[in-house]
Amino acid sequence: MVPVSIILGLVHASPTWVFLASCLAILPLAGLMGEATEHLTHHVGPGVGGLVNASFGNAAELIIAFIALRAGETEIVKASLTGSIIGNILMVLGVAMLLGGWKRKELVFNRLAAESGSSMMVLAVVSLVIPAIYAQGTGHQRPKSVESISLDISFVLILTYAASLFFSLKTHKPLFASEGEDPAEEPPARPWSVRASLLVLVAAAALVGVVSELLVHAVDAAGHALGLGKVFMGVVVVALVGNAAEHSTAILVAMKGKMDLALGIAMGSSMQIALFVAPALVIAGHLMGTPLGLE
Repeated sequence: MVPVSIILGLVHASPTWVFLASCLAILPLAGLMGEATEHLTHHVGPGVGGLVNASFGNAAELIIAFIALRAGETEIVKASLTGSIIGNILMVLGVAMLLGGWKRKELVFNRLAAESGSSMMVLAVVSLVIPAIYAQGTGHQRPKSVESISLDISFVLILTYAASLFFSLKTHKPLFASEGEDPAEEPPARPWSVRASLLVLVAAAALVGVVSELLVHAVDAAGHALGLGKVFMGVVVVALVGNAAEHSTAILVAMKGKMDLALGIAMGSSMQIALFVAPALVIAGHLMGTPLGLE
């Protein structure tokens, strides 16, 4: 679908068709990026592999949001980030628990990892709510102050995210071992080489960037044609497209009884978006002259 979406964009086809083709094109690319990251993890070890997964797990979402931010579509950016966080915690985790426990009496997961993730999400929610409360309290009369507060909080959130990675991947790594991990489980018989994994990762990311450009420019007109507002398009459509690979992976591993991994994917993705992706976009918007507040 990638060539189709590009051709439709070049011939200035209907924005609705361009948008739909772009969405369908991003889905396999997101899955390919996830697969390349997984293969790369087998070569660099679990510690660095965890960092690689943390860095590239939401790459498609970050690219789409960055393109939208560059185009000045701040409403789409906020909506897609909100939809990603809510979708991962509620929909994906809920479906994973439902299907994972459908034929099992109980599902096993690491309690400490779940508690740590929950605590980080509470911290993220409180941090994201502060600018909104300030903006509401001032009647949105001080946008510069809201931007300044958002920028300060963004640096704190990124540092917090870095500290959480150091805590879980370095200092207290044994405590985060999977409760339901099968020691006999082997990695793929022939994992991709480091070079092949990196090439696929970079190529897929580049294609996601190209297709995202088409998607962002068509989202407004497509929304009008379909009778959907920007908020709905961002919260539901764009968020689902950007996180499609993680959604399917979390549900599939839960169906195999690996609830610990499913919980880590769903909660980890939301935590990464709240603590890293959103703050990074706020900082990027400040540098590009496109203010993006956390309110």
